[in-house]
Amino acid sequence: MALNKNALIRYRTIDKCLQNRQRRWMLDDLIKACSEALYEYEGKLTNVSKRTVQLDIQMMRSDKLGYNAPIEVYERKYYRYEAEDFSITDIPLTEIDMDVLTESVEMLKQFKDFSLFNELNGVIQKLEDKVYREKNHQAPIIHIDKNEHLKGLNHLDTLYQAIIKKIVLEIEYQSFSARTSSQILLHAYILKEYNNRWFVVGRNDGETRILTLALDRIIQINFDLDKVYSQQNFDADEYYRNTFGVTVHGDSDLIQIEMRVDRYNAPYVLTKPIHHSQKLLERYPNGSILISLYVHHNFEIERLILGFADSVEVVQPQRLRDRIAMKLRKGYSNYGDMD
Repeated sequence: MALNKNALIRYRTIDKCLQNRQRRWMLDDLIKACSEALYEYEGKLTNVSKRTVQLDIQMMRSDKLGYNAPIEVYERKYYRYEAEDFSITDIPLTEIDMDVLTESVEMLKQFKDFSLFNELNGVIQKLEDKVYREKNHQAPIIHIDKNEHLKGLNHLDTLYQAIIKKIVLEIEYQSFSARTSSQILLHAYILKEYNNRWFVVGRNDGETRILTLALDRIIQINFDLDKVYSQQNFDADEYYRNTFGVTVHGDSDLIQIEMRVDRYNAPYVLTKPIHHSQKLLERYPNGSILISLYVHHNFEIERLILGFADSVEVVQPQRLRDRIAMKLRKGYSNYGDMD
């Protein structure tokens, strides 16, 4: 059930009032307390209606929010908790709650190095402590792929902050194919993760083409505070629309791929499409299928196809078919005489 902030403020206010058993809380008293609390939190006068507070009390009494608050009316006009020590903030967590919290903590911890989540650190630690105290320690059910020793992860937060604050970056970068490093004055737009590897995407100062730099190839990052940042209406969704992976070529490299997938891998490809452009062209009697993709011809799509090995056959285009065949023959030759 979706709750708005005002409702939560009212629930907590009513809860706080009813914990004070030194006072007799009539409905008008609860209405006034809720109005004052909303003014304190929101900074504006809010006239809470009688009907709203009555519905709040009904909601707190119910199990819809898990409160099951024992609110009773005595002398037909005063409200109080039947149990003196009851509070909606002290409700024990259910087993399902604990499982959800355990997995949520594990997922949040994956982003511990981002300053965006700095304010969550204390919350995460409290959740971990709560989970540990409430239940026996157990291994997480959800396992997330991660490689904490991957080079370049230390640059993530610097790049993130530069993008948020629109600061031009001076990056010393050396690709795998370059013998020496080069200096790039980068207007960074987005951070992108692919195959458990991180990239920063942007433009070199004075150029229109988009650069994709692997974080593990960045040697050093500095800031150029005098240079005016320019985003030039970069649209990441549009830019990657016809791309599998991170390598984007010009429209001249867009190809229509048709490939047969054997019967054993057909269900996998149908339930987990390779790319949003994937279309089913034909089903064969033996259970295999023919699919099509409309993507850039890049290293990533070739590696994906090669990963299927003998499970797929590229039908067209001929250029891609020839490249895959050549790579498979070369791979076979690496194993020597296997007869």
